[in-house]
Amino acid sequence: MKDLAVPLELSYTDRQPKAADVVIIGGGVMGMSAAWHLAERGVRRIVVVEQSELGSGSSAKPLGGVRANFSDEANIILGKRSLDFYGTFQENFGVDISLNRVGYLFLAHSDCEAECLAQSTQTQNALGVNSVLVTPDEAALINPYLDPASLTAASFSPQDGHASPAAVVAGLTRACLAKGVTIVNRTQVLDIDRQGDRITGVVTNRGHIATDRIVCAAGAWSGAIGDMAGVWMPVEPVRRMIGLTRQLENPHPTIPFTLDLSTTFYFHNYGNGLLLGISHMQEPGFCREFSYDWLAEFNDAASVYAPRLENPDLVGGWAGYYENTPDHNALIGAADLDGFYYITGFSGHGFLQAPAAGELLADIMLDRESFIDKEVFSAKRFGAKDRMFNEVNII
Repeated sequence: MKDLAVPLELSYTDRQPKAADVVIIGGGVMGMSAAWHLAERGVRRIVVVEQSELGSGSSAKPLGGVRANFSDEANIILGKRSLDFYGTFQENFGVDISLNRVGYLFLAHSDCEAECLAQSTQTQNALGVNSVLVTPDEAALINPYLDPASLTAASFSPQDGHASPAAVVAGLTRACLAKGVTIVNRTQVLDIDRQGDRITGVVTNRGHIATDRIVCAAGAWSGAIGDMAGVWMPVEPVRRMIGLTRQLENPHPTIPFTLDLSTTFYFHNYGNGLLLGISHMQEPGFCREFSYDWLAEFNDAASVYAPRLENPDLVGGWAGYYENTPDHNALIGAADLDGFYYITGFSGHGFLQAPAAGELLADIMLDRESFIDKEVFSAKRFGAKDRMFNEVNII
């Protein structure tokens, strides 16, 4: 696509417009997906404001899982549609996102977990996802690090895998710039103006932007953005850490992105090394300091389920935020406050759902029919407990 030759450096501007049709708060993969889908549908005067550097939050991490392997129908649909989008990303956006379809492998260690995976696989197949339930021995053939004696079953989805979030943000940014979207970096939202029950503007450290529509795509900071507008955004930042092993002269065998339902430990290839971690819970808060205090818990799990990974030869890692909601699933929708929209709270599976999430939000904002029920990810579900998600395939 010829118009995608716009240099990414042009996204850096200190010139904040005085007015916009839509202001998107957050310049990560969610904000850029929303911006692109709105611009693609003809919306003009879109402004994206990012408090740091574009894509410098979770979207800056070099590897992110992409999958449709969920248990809930809505998550499966969102994941599959996004996976299809990533599958043609280089063709449509001119950027190689290092999409590697090594598959996803979820592990079960009890009859109950095996039954959950069996039900999830059946639901996925009914929605067009190519996934299968495999035996412990078959799982160990797919991933030779596993001890089959510790498993009762596993589910394998071969079309899933991982890609580069930073490359996706770069591709969407170029496409947005080509469509006239304004992106303002190093710009912090200080307040949101409202008159009665409607949005009237956004105040940043650079001044005021008059607008009647804003999108909260602020990830871990979404609760604070909601507070400015008097809108409840049930999102908590939680630190999560991963480790990187030494890069070897002879690479590890190619394995799927492997996740354990019981212990929440996970691992996959990272160059000639491995990326690994365990999703133990930290106290909510804005701490992004990396440490190795998760390693003992990881080793306990690995000693049983993947003994060769116990005491891994780590050379570093990183800490980032999960943006958790009460049921650990996304918030996509419109608030009761006229003009306030949100796309946040993905609780660890945002990158893999970003393309379809941005499309859904654009359909909501423009009052168009969409590929899914437009209320399914609404924050209003927390007022009706029977509408909350019971997603199994997340850690």
